[in-house]
Amino acid sequence: MKVLLLYDYPPSPAGLATQGYLLHRGLEEMGVDVHSVNFESAQEKEWYYRWFKPDIVVGIGYWGHTPHLVLHPQRYGVTVVPWFVADGYMANYREILDSLPLVLVTSNWVKKIYIRDGLNGKNIEVLHVGCDTDAFSPRDKKEPKVAAVREALGVADDQIMILTVGGDAASKGAQEVMQALAINDTKSPDWKYVCKVWPQPRTHQQNLADLQLATHLGIDKNVIYTTNTVSRNFMPYLLSACDIYAAPSRLEGFGMIQIEANACGKPVIGIKAMGMLDTLVHGKTAFLADVAQEIRLRETILGDDSGYKEGHRHTFKKPRTVDYRASVHDIANYLMDLMENPSLREKMGKEGRKRVVENFDYRIIAKKFVEIISKRLGIS
Repeated sequence: MKVLLLYDYPPSPAGLATQGYLLHRGLEEMGVDVHSVNFESAQEKEWYYRWFKPDIVVGIGYWGHTPHLVLHPQRYGVTVVPWFVADGYMANYREILDSLPLVLVTSNWVKKIYIRDGLNGKNIEVLHVGCDTDAFSPRDKKEPKVAAVREALGVADDQIMILTVGGDAASKGAQEVMQALAINDTKSPDWKYVCKVWPQPRTHQQNLADLQLATHLGIDKNVIYTTNTVSRNFMPYLLSACDIYAAPSRLEGFGMIQIEANACGKPVIGIKAMGMLDTLVHGKTAFLADVAQEIRLRETILGDDSGYKEGHRHTFKKPRTVDYRASVHDIANYLMDLMENPSLREKMGKEGRKRVVENFDYRIIAKKFVEIISKRLGIS
């Protein structure tokens, strides 16, 4: 089997790039002839089509990347299999995607979203995202590299560190977490809430709104926002430095960092919806807060990335759910349970580690990929 992967290559620290990199690594370790190329590099992609002559081209992204991941390789007569996440609403390319022999998606929720938005679903298979369980593994907080993270963030040894990581924090549920922490503040053990976000214009504006909320709630002295570009090498130590990973995300097609936190032996607080229903087990590896609110839209504005002219107004026949809000009171209760009970944190962390190793290790995902391709396409 000769496989060409199209994604954000060379890999950045972002989720889609890591998704592609770990599949490449897993396939390579299995002895599969595999190469990777940047999904937007038309010239280099064509170069690979001509000399490598792949049996299958796998494009990693979301439906809006269809021109780069599907249409371009189809021009050269190669078999295409996209591996997609969702962004809440699939606005275009239904006929193109339905005509493919196979479409991979990252969770059962993503599959449901694509079927809701018009795909027939007959060619859709779920393939979860892999995790490097060697790099993301339990580490003692006294280990120098881990201790240095807490020291740099200003978190004392005796403080409970709650962590949220994302492109921005609000989309990962940080505002709901802050409201929950404010409810618990006077009765909970000493804590710090760290939000690690990525430097970009929208993040700057969102950070200001989040910090204003923290000030309004009276917990701003305990909330730390850190905005830096970091590599994947740093992430295992950041996750190991925390006591609780809290990300009851508003929109989550898989939840890679929740999985990585579990792999590091950390309990997770999530939401009982979307991709986390596949990846986390309530009461065992994580606490999943109930959905308190679904944000629905009757219409939206689409543009070039959706295959329309800029400013195209689309009205739904029925209001569409575009994101979720977790129950603040559930989050507060689960946080208190974990903050007051170190043995519970340890127990759930161990269960989380076990589940990730058995189900989401990148080598297991690569093996499942090969099995799906062999079964559905007859390529071996």
